[in-house]
Amino acid sequence: MRASDPQFKDMIDNAPCGYVTLQPNGRIEYVNLTFLEWSGHTAPQMIGKRFSDFLTMPGRIYYETHIAPLVRMQGSFDEFAIDVLTAAGTPLQMIANANERRDPEGRLLLIRLALIKATDRRRYEHELLAARELAIGAEKATQELLRLEHETSELREQFIAVLGHDLRNPLASISAGARILDRTVHSEKEHQIIAMMQTTVMRMASMIDNVLDFARGRLGGGITLERDARAPLEPALAQVVDELRLASPGRVIETEFVIHEPVNCDRIRIGQLLSNLLGNAVTHGATDKPIIVHAETRKGSFELWVANAGEAIPETVMEKLFEPFFRGKARASKQGLGLGLYIASQIAKAHGGALTVASNSAGTRFTFSMPLS
Repeated sequence: MRASDPQFKDMIDNAPCGYVTLQPNGRIEYVNLTFLEWSGHTAPQMIGKRFSDFLTMPGRIYYETHIAPLVRMQGSFDEFAIDVLTAAGTPLQMIANANERRDPEGRLLLIRLALIKATDRRRYEHELLAARELAIGAEKATQELLRLEHETSELREQFIAVLGHDLRNPLASISAGARILDRTVHSEKEHQIIAMMQTTVMRMASMIDNVLDFARGRLGGGITLERDARAPLEPALAQVVDELRLASPGRVIETEFVIHEPVNCDRIRIGQLLSNLLGNAVTHGATDKPIIVHAETRKGSFELWVANAGEAIPETVMEKLFEPFFRGKARASKQGLGLGLYIASQIAKAHGGALTVASNSAGTRFTFSMPLS
């Protein structure tokens, strides 16, 4: 096929890529119709001008200092990115290949440039780079979060340890002092005052337990358990009832224990749960009616419930009963932090069980149930 053939000319002019030839001095000798259509320039506007005149400023510097010298040294350069300025002044992102044509003596005759539009490709490359930077940033952020989480975990444990130490030690001193005084006093009035002090100590100890458990739960530690199915559960429950009887003289607390199978649980935590439920019953129940504590094992499960007579719990209160810091109506002297039922429900969940409540005009019953193992 001759260069003068119309078919050859059409193949070059309308090739699916831009085609430009440059003289040895870098000025444009020929530009095909495809490139003219893409750039919006006309042939008279381009022919005789330096090719670098039609590049963006960064592209011009890159071409003159990097591409052109390498083409001269190597004879070709493949797949380099370049931005061409259109007639409208907007950059047109392109990928180009360049090679030289020389005569038999090695003299440079012309430089050929084949160019294709690379807007989509460049966008894709930018998106890949952005995605990579985002992934690297996310990895760094994750590592930083893990580091902060570790530091927070250490601070949490230190906070809880210090809080428990600073609150329990003074309380233990008060309790020990009250016991010593109780052995030396003689009048009934003095014994009553010391008994009231011991009751207050017990109430404060329960509040401290609740605060510490709430802190562990909210700061990430959660309710921890030390399960043991070998030790009997009934003595632990009976001790809690005896303590509440001592702390609430005049209130009748009846027990019904039917525990014939081992219960795989944390006895201290179950005792804490019962103490919170009993304290709630003492606070809100009818003072002239007994409080019933019932515990039994049956059909592979353990059930513990505390029932008291008194007014029914309103529906609006029932919805928030197990939320932290929620306190229903109670006498001012009996108000606590509102954590007792919340901690009890968390202890139930930690055992794989549940704490529910039923209340009507006949009374209120809180029921805890869990699998035996």
